[in-house]
Amino acid sequence: MTEFKDKKPPLTLKLCAPRGFCAGVDRAIQIVELALEKFGRPVYVRHEIVHNKFVVDGLRAKGAVFVEELDEIPTADHERPVIFSAHGVPKSVPADAQSRNMFYLDATCPLVSKVHKEAEIHHRRDREILLIGHKGHPEVIGTMGQLEPGAVTLIETEEDAQVFEPKTVRQLAYITQTTLSVDDTNGIVSILKDRFPDIVAPHKEDICYATTNRQEAVKAVAPQVEAMVVVGAPNSSNSQRLREVAERSGCRVSALVQRATDIDWPKFEGISSLGLTAGASAPEQLVEEIIEAFSKRFDVSVDLVRTAEETIAFNLPRELRDVAPPPASAAE
Repeated sequence: MTEFKDKKPPLTLKLCAPRGFCAGVDRAIQIVELALEKFGRPVYVRHEIVHNKFVVDGLRAKGAVFVEELDEIPTADHERPVIFSAHGVPKSVPADAQSRNMFYLDATCPLVSKVHKEAEIHHRRDREILLIGHKGHPEVIGTMGQLEPGAVTLIETEEDAQVFEPKTVRQLAYITQTTLSVDDTNGIVSILKDRFPDIVAPHKEDICYATTNRQEAVKAVAPQVEAMVVVGAPNSSNSQRLREVAERSGCRVSALVQRATDIDWPKFEGISSLGLTAGASAPEQLVEEIIEAFSKRFDVSVDLVRTAEETIAFNLPRELRDVAPPPASAAE
């Protein structure tokens, strides 16, 4: 697509709200920034703090060092803070940190920690546990790692739910990854409940409020537009689910991009309406960058479509509260 210098074609851009950072992501990023402020550099972070390259690169520039395992941290730096990512970690990770006399801060999203506690409660009550989620995702690895190997069975698809056979005569219970497709998960749960009417459900939905709200916003906007852009990383589960929701809602083009430079412009040739949202780990700066890129090629009018208000905020670890700024009012 060429850049229009004279008359640009009109484009109605429907901007989804809520979008972008959730409370858990905001808290995790704050933990890294405040740790750098309080303890200086370097601060180590096990795994990407959130799944967004722009965010990770920005924290790296400030002095964060990202590692996949604790043994990558030099022995000479074992007294430096190490932060566990928002996705949560198996119990073996803090145990390993303690054995190495490391000082660690846990940035696990409190809503993920809620699922960890549910797994432990079901285990104490001698229930057989099913986890609905995606194999290999850090959150799933962390949740399954709260209990001994084999204590949790992963269910990824409706087919898995159809063929699953309990290992024992114990009561069944299910928990879920927090960033799943609401519709896909409902399909799996429906099968499990049909097959096992006594299965114990979460006391409160495990799919987090932010995942649900962002999907609902896309469902509202997608039928009204020809194309949808989701700002997010390819390894971000909640961002991928937003792209899938847009496709299922009838968008001719549904693209997941990390930056404006990733846009495949020929796909958007001839459109007159566009939906725009961002995954829960994508900063608003990248949304603005996308709007600016489309404004260079189209005469853009922005229409905000809000489907929910979000005011949730989570407390910071006590070790950082003395350097934390006063709470800000809830943002769009």
